Amino acid sequence: MTELWSILARHLWGAWTPILIVAYLLTRALAARAPRKIERYHLRVVGTLVVFHVIALVVGAALRVGDYETAVADTCALAFELLAAVSLGATLLFRLLLPRIGVVMPRIMIDLLTFVGIVVVMIVVGRNAGFSVTGLITTSAVLTAVIGFSLQDTLGNVMGGLSVQLDKSISIGDWISLGPNMPSGRVTEIRWRYTAIETRAWETVIIPNGQIVKSQITVAGLRGTGSQLVRRQVEFFVDFRTPPTEVIDAVQSALRADPVPRMAKDPPPHVIFQGVRDSFAAYGIRYWLTDPGIDEPTDSSVRVRVWFALRRANIPLSIPARTIFLTEETPDREARKAEQELATRMAALGSVDLFRALPTDTREDIASMLAYTPFASGEAICREGDRDEGLYMIVAGEAVVRIGAGREEREVARLVPGQFFGEMSLMTGEARTASVIAARDMVCYRVDKPAFQKLVQETPAIAERIAEVLAERKQGLTAAHNERDEIRRKRMETAKQDLLGKIRGFFGLSA
Repeated sequence: MTELWSILARHLWGAWTPILIVAYLLTRALAARAPRKIERYHLRVVGTLVVFHVIALVVGAALRVGDYETAVADTCALAFELLAAVSLGATLLFRLLLPRIGVVMPRIMIDLLTFVGIVVVMIVVGRNAGFSVTGLITTSAVLTAVIGFSLQDTLGNVMGGLSVQLDKSISIGDWISLGPNMPSGRVTEIRWRYTAIETRAWETVIIPNGQIVKSQITVAGLRGTGSQLVRRQVEFFVDFRTPPTEVIDAVQSALRADPVPRMAKDPPPHVIFQGVRDSFAAYGIRYWLTDPGIDEPTDSSVRVRVWFALRRANIPLSIPARTIFLTEETPDREARKAEQELATRMAALGSVDLFRALPTDTREDIASMLAYTPFASGEAICREGDRDEGLYMIVAGEAVVRIGAGREEREVARLVPGQFFGEMSLMTGEARTASVIAARDMVCYRVDKPAFQKLVQETPAIAERIAEVLAERKQGLTAAHNERDEIRRKRMETAKQDLLGKIRGFFGLSA
C-alpha cells in the first residue's frame, strides 16, 4: 500500500493534475460571481473529465505496483487531462473572461474552436500511443466524404447555424418572421442544427437552420440600435359627412397627448384618411409598438382610446351600410333648394360691412355669382405676391393672416366668420399683400371681378365707401410692417384717395 501511494503521489505531482484541479476550482468560483450566468453543463463536463483523469492515474499506479502493463491507463489519463484542459480553457476564456470586457462570441464559434482543440488532443494522444497520424487522417477524410453524402441535410443545417451566428444576421432576443404563412416570434436559442423561436402564444417552434439561410426573414426593430419598435396599423370608420380634418385632429391629439401603454412617443402616432368606402369614411392609425409580444392587446387599447376621443368630439362611428335615395327631383324641390342657397349667400353678404348697406336687389345679383369655396385646415387660400382677382367672405372657420417669408414670416391677424379678405386684388388688381392660411376647416364664398364690374358701374358712389374700407385695411398691414403710428392717420387719407383713383381707373369710371 505504501508503494501504491508513493507511485500515485509521484504521478500526481509530476503531471499537471494539481494545476488542473486548482484551475477548475477557481473557474467555479468565478462562474458563481459572474454577472452573466453560464450553463452548468460546461462545468460538469470539466469536473467529470478531471475525475476520470484522477481515476486513470490511480488505476495506472495500481498496475505498476503489480508489474502489469500501464500503457492503456497512461493513455487514458493523458487524454482525460488534455480534454479537461481544453474544455476548461474554453469555458474560462470564452464564457467568463471575454464577456467581462464586452466580447461575446457566438455559441457555435465557441463549439467549433473547442472541437478543433479536441481534434488536436486526439492527434497528440494518438501519437503518444503510437498510432499513425497520417493513416488516421486519410481514414478520417474518407469517412468524412461518406458522412457528407449521407447527411447532406443535417450538414446543411449545421453550416446554416454556423453562418447565421458568424454574420450575426439573427441574434437571441430578435423578433423574426419567415413570411405570411410561417410562424413569427422571438428567437430564444440558436443551436448547431436548428433555431428556436417563441411565438406570441408561448409555443416554441423549431426551425432548421438550412431553411433559415434559404428564406427571406424579416427582423423587427432597427438594426444596430437594440430597438424593437414595430409599426402597427389600426382601422376605424366614421360617417363620411364628418370633415376628415376634424376626425384626424380629435384622434391624433388624444393619442399623442397620452399614448396607450406600449405605444412609442417617438415616432409619434399618425392618423391617415384612407378614403370613402360606400357609406363610410375609412381611417387608419399608424403607431409604433414597443413590445412585439403584446400586439393585439395594444391594438385593442388603441381602439378604446379612439372610441372615447370621438365621443368627446361628438363624431359618430359608422358601420358599413347602403342608402337608397327615393326623393323625386321635382321643380318645386329644386326651387326650394335654390331659395335656401340664396338665403345662405345673402346672410353671408349681410355679415360683411362692405355689402351690408347695398340694396337688396343688388346684393341678390352679387349672391347669384358667388362661388362656394371650402378649405381644409392648414391649406393656403392665397399667398403673398400672387395675383388673384377674388374676394373671400368667411362663413365658417378661422384664418390666419401672415406677412413675410421664411424666418421673417409672422402672424399679423386672425379672421373669423363675418370677415372678408382679398379686397385689394378684387378692386385694384394688385398682387396679394399677405398670405391667408386656414387655421381650421373653412367655408368661404368667393366674389370675382365680373360680379363687381356691374355693381360699381351702376352705383359709382359705392367706390368711395369701398376705398375707405380698403384704406383702413391697407393701413393695418402697413402698421404690421413697423411703420410709425403718429403718421398713420395722414397716410390713411392719402391711401384712400390713391385707392379711389385706382378703383375708378380699373373699372373705367369718371372722376
